[in-house]
Amino acid sequence: MRYALYFAPPKDDALTVAATHWLGRDAFSNAVFPAEAAGEFSAGDIEAMIEDPRRYGFHATLKAPFELAASVRENELLDAMEDFAKATRPFDIPKLVLGQLGPFFALVPEEEQPQLQAFAAATVKAFEPFRAALSPADIARRKPEGLSETQREHLLRWGYPYVMDEFRFHMTLTGPVAADRQPAVRALLEDRFAAFTDRPLPISGLALFVEESRGAPFTVHTWLPLGAA
Repeated sequence: MRYALYFAPPKDDALTVAATHWLGRDAFSNAVFPAEAAGEFSAGDIEAMIEDPRRYGFHATLKAPFELAASVRENELLDAMEDFAKATRPFDIPKLVLGQLGPFFALVPEEEQPQLQAFAAATVKAFEPFRAALSPADIARRKPEGLSETQREHLLRWGYPYVMDEFRFHMTLTGPVAADRQPAVRALLEDRFAAFTDRPLPISGLALFVEESRGAPFTVHTWLPLGAA
């Protein structure tokens, strides 16, 4: 069993509904939706495009997947999550846009937000006592030889390379897309998510996702509102 602390909009939020239908799976209910042809893409094209992010569910990573340390139990993690959520005030990302992280498409902030960076860093630190140390195999899977020195330090200290100064908020919508298809994918996603881009995104909750076994779909175990949300 692995756990992860993610940002996700509430279950019935319009963005959640749109994203889960795009990805073909609802992480709250584990309901699966068949891929459908769209634009110049066949259902098979879409299926291949969403295969990786579908398993993880619609989210933005805060504390990457981890196994529980031997000294703690799930109920202690849940108690800490409740305390953390109550103590953290909700806020908005002023403007959400469709962006790219290399060949991947994701919903991202138009500009880096100090409050968002601080929220992510606080989440990583608050739940570090619950994380079991990475195994050598887990470290190897991250291909540390391809990481920067700072990223390798984060991997060993926090269990994930893209935290603190390396954190970039993103809600992944595709796996890697070939360069020649990226313009058409961008046009498709801009149309599909037009109701949610170029406007604020409320950061109003914290979600605990679980992976029952390695390679299984991640599902929402608990979603809690932040502060006075």
